[in-house]
Amino acid sequence: MTRARAIGIALLLTGAGAVGSGCASGGTKDPFVGAKSLDATVVERQYDPPGSAGASYAGTGNYYLLFEAKEGDATAHYRFPVTQQQYTRFPEGSHVHLVIVDNNLRQIRPAE
Repeated sequence: MTRARAIGIALLLTGAGAVGSGCASGGTKDPFVGAKSLDATVVERQYDPPGSAGASYAGTGNYYLLFEAKEGDATAHYRFPVTQQQYTRFPEGSHVHLVIVDNNLRQIRPAE
């Protein structure tokens, strides 16, 4: 066996071992990892003024929207930080379409 071929086989076996160990995680899936798209309703808006817990004194404060959505037979509740523009654009009762990736709000738009 040539030296190059032996190195190639060693690299192949090392790669196969890495793939095998990556699959040995037990198969449990984190429910917060992944992407989902759902229709929701804004049920509450929350505002933390500057200087309150979690908000800096120099900023404009923190804005949050609370949503309620159906996921199968269950009703899910979400609370996400949003921009001031999104906060004023979507009052309580607004029907919206959410795109959530890894439990973070990526997109919010009016439901069609």
